[in-house]
Amino acid sequence: MTARLGAPLFRRAMLVLAMSAVLMLLLGQYTDIDLLIEDYYYDEQLQAFPWLDSWFATDLMHGYVKNVIIKSGYLLLLVVAWDFIRPWSRITSFTRSRLRFVAAASLLVPTIVRGVKQFSVLHCPWTVDRYGGTEPFLRLLDHVPEGMKVGHCFPAGHATVGLWLAALCVFWLPHNPRVAVGVFSAGLSVGLVLGWVQQMRGAHFLFHTLWAAWLASLVILVMLLFAYNILNEEKAT
Repeated sequence: MTARLGAPLFRRAMLVLAMSAVLMLLLGQYTDIDLLIEDYYYDEQLQAFPWLDSWFATDLMHGYVKNVIIKSGYLLLLVVAWDFIRPWSRITSFTRSRLRFVAAASLLVPTIVRGVKQFSVLHCPWTVDRYGGTEPFLRLLDHVPEGMKVGHCFPAGHATVGLWLAALCVFWLPHNPRVAVGVFSAGLSVGLVLGWVQQMRGAHFLFHTLWAAWLASLVILVMLLFAYNILNEEKAT
């Protein structure tokens, strides 16, 4: 019998998302984890984030690695678009549907996360007064002081460069959900690593990145729900 994506899998995924959202809200609002991490990377004597212009953080991670992933996404979109116009006979229906799924995720995940940023007032560490900036540090549920400039720094947009890679899990669905979970986690990890480097540079707080990963997970899960029938088709040989 062919393995199928079913309601139990989606229910478990939604439960995990709901629980993680509550946990992040509580930890982000009632702990100083964000500040502790940025305090560690901020040099009081220099009044700066030493990693900001470093070769590793700026040239390698924020430059080379980021560009490789972005160009890989563009290449994927090009392949999918070309196959849509002139279908390649060597690509099975199984592979085609999943390539299209990942291509859609590469567009939707960054677009939605960056769209949410437009409604956010939270600032990046390097503009917060604690780290030499001029704006107050606010948590997600804090009251916004009257007259405060909006920061548009939440959630972390840079992390989405890698977060969409979590959609590659679709190649192991529905026939091997355990591997799919591993691939999904690995994809999220790429985005989380990119996000952590931004924390080292003073560009984001930890929970900015974690909420970006949460949103990416939600987007991909909703996509899976909409693609339910297609993904449950027989695996092509």
